[in-house]
Amino acid sequence: MAEPGRPQRASQGIAGAPIAGTWPTTGRTASAGGFAPTGFGVWPAAVGRLREWAKAEAGAGRLFPWVPTAFGCGIALYFAADHEPVLWVAAATAVALALGAVLLRRSRWFAPAIMIAAVAAGFAMATWKTARIAHTVLARPLYSVTLSGFVETRDIRERTDRFVLRVTAMEAQRSDVKLDRVRLSVRKGTAPDVGSFVQLKARLMPPLSPLRPGSYDFSRDMFFQGIGASGFVMGAIASVTPPDAGGLRLRYAAVMQGLRDAIDARIRATLDGDNRAIATALLTGRRDAITTPVNDAMFISGLGHVLSISGYHMAVVAGVVFFAVRALLALIPGLAVGFPIKKWSAAAALVASAFYLLLSGAEVATQRSFFMTAVVLIAVMVDRRAITFRTLAVAALIVLAVAPEALVHPSFQMSFAATLGLVALVQIGMPNLFASPDHSTTARIALWGGREIAMLFMASMIAGLATTPYAAFHFHRVTPYGVLANLGAMPVVSALVMPAGLLGLLAAPFGLDGVFWWLMGIGIDWMIAVTRWVAALPGAIGRLPAFGMAPLIAASLGLVLMGLLRTPLRWSGAFVLAAATIWGLSVRQPDILIAGDGQNVAVRGRDGQLHLMRTNKDNFLLKEWLAADADPRDAASASLGDGVSCDESGCVTPLADGRMVAQALRIDALADDCSRAALVVTARPAPPDCAAMVVDRSRLARQGALALTQRGDGFAVQGVRARGANRPWSPAAAGADDFDGSLAPKTAAPRSKDATPSEADQQAED
Repeated sequence: MAEPGRPQRASQGIAGAPIAGTWPTTGRTASAGGFAPTGFGVWPAAVGRLREWAKAEAGAGRLFPWVPTAFGCGIALYFAADHEPVLWVAAATAVALALGAVLLRRSRWFAPAIMIAAVAAGFAMATWKTARIAHTVLARPLYSVTLSGFVETRDIRERTDRFVLRVTAMEAQRSDVKLDRVRLSVRKGTAPDVGSFVQLKARLMPPLSPLRPGSYDFSRDMFFQGIGASGFVMGAIASVTPPDAGGLRLRYAAVMQGLRDAIDARIRATLDGDNRAIATALLTGRRDAITTPVNDAMFISGLGHVLSISGYHMAVVAGVVFFAVRALLALIPGLAVGFPIKKWSAAAALVASAFYLLLSGAEVATQRSFFMTAVVLIAVMVDRRAITFRTLAVAALIVLAVAPEALVHPSFQMSFAATLGLVALVQIGMPNLFASPDHSTTARIALWGGREIAMLFMASMIAGLATTPYAAFHFHRVTPYGVLANLGAMPVVSALVMPAGLLGLLAAPFGLDGVFWWLMGIGIDWMIAVTRWVAALPGAIGRLPAFGMAPLIAASLGLVLMGLLRTPLRWSGAFVLAAATIWGLSVRQPDILIAGDGQNVAVRGRDGQLHLMRTNKDNFLLKEWLAADADPRDAASASLGDGVSCDESGCVTPLADGRMVAQALRIDALADDCSRAALVVTARPAPPDCAAMVVDRSRLARQGALALTQRGDGFAVQGVRARGANRPWSPAAAGADDFDGSLAPKTAAPRSKDATPSEADQQAED
């Protein structure tokens, strides 16, 4: 008899043959070889499981968080276009696809239809924004320009000040261009007041183009800020009577600038140096006065996000006001019992957040933070769950609809990546992490603050990992000790620095703010100490070489999959992210970098490092080149000139294969360089019969900065301005399509043979 509950072994007959009827019928027949094939049921089971997961992901409430993702993809497509799209075509396409999605709302095709419509809507929104703010962009330098206009903004920086001038009158020699706004630098302490009407002379330059192919496009940023040129003031600035009042917007800017100046003056009365600069940055958004060593240490340690008013600052302001108001209202029994004081507190926090937005200058990053905070507070006011993927999706849609250009800004990318990771942690990870609070061990850990420490550690780690691809792409570095720095500094910033700053703002009108600035300074001292300690640790600077846009897009896809998916399908994002990491690390770095003006040329030598030929000292350019190459040297390093030979006519240096690259400074040097070098770089027109490969003035003017990678005996050429590209912030030059994407050695023309016979041959014939 078999024991109850225990499976019986199959009975065997003579010679081990199974007895008929003892084996369960499986619907499969053994092979002729006597072995039953196994594993045929694995694939159907796996496919069935995948279908279950996909069905769960397509369930109710799962579609909406993907809409802003599709909307952002449409904006990305707009910025990837070669030339400006036709607005009415983009708008009509978006409307037609949206109507089609509405008609398919009860069909199984509704999900793909609404995603396609969202892509089209993002594309159309970005096209409309560009058309709405269209303005003239300076194409070539102007060396003596007379300007009159209103001062709209002013920045106080470490060495110079800077202001934006709304131009009302402009006169330049041999140019009739008219600009709407220009950004000008002046000597420190001489910037005019916001709202004033001034006349001045200035030297203007076109907006700064990318310093190398694939680097950040500053001209695009300036275009969407309405700025058509940058430069510096020449001589004195005269304040004169304006022809009109300047408008309500200008008066508002003057009032807010005066308020920021007053706050800075009050802080200056108690704090000085970097403490004052950081305190002002946290409250008013001015962060240009922070000294370079402290600023670099903040970014190396991973605390650079503290200096930019973003979601963290807005959350602290809203949280402090919310809990303070709620605590005060709770002291009144009649209010606490009979009225919704929680909703009143949320409304007060919303007002405080709006004031903080205006005080800090309402930059795009701050707007995004305010919209996210506002959505959370409104959710509290209407009795909805605050921290959800739906909240994040609504905030993302609002930000991208108001400012589509924010998508390509590192602040938006890093902020939403971090927020996505934190929301996923709250929605998915936290319930599992603290699922058994009644356990004695868990209770003891929580009693000593272990749960809060674990939450802070995990939040810092998740946010740091989520922002790593974007920090690596834009800044070419990662922060290995970012979690350590955040654990050491952020509790003090949250509990002391920001609350003291808010109390200082409230107490300033009564003259009782000094003690709060002093307390704020103590917390900032601690933050700077942690920053410098972490930045000085071995390996604190994690340098990474530059990689292209494609690995970043793949990494973004991986993060979105890991953040938005709920089933085990989310781990497919981890594989995508790993593939993107390998892809990015395997990108080959260029062998030659050429500045857009041809004045700086970097050549990779036999040692694998860049060697510099230059005629001017552009430290900003060199810092970008070295950072993109993961090179620890600074712009002043003497080793940059190793192997470079220069004289008054130009410079030469060898490539890794021994061929020479020449930088020709004078026309009379081109003949020698063309005959001896493999590649000649010059800011002058090159002779058409030059035997070497040539990069000259015409190519630089049309393609901008270049990156050359060796392909056989020639080079693959990548320019800042791609062939056929023509955008409002980077207009195409005439003849831009004349250059292809490669340089090849010139084939020597066959010499004509002399047909004259020799004298001996002539005599023999005679």
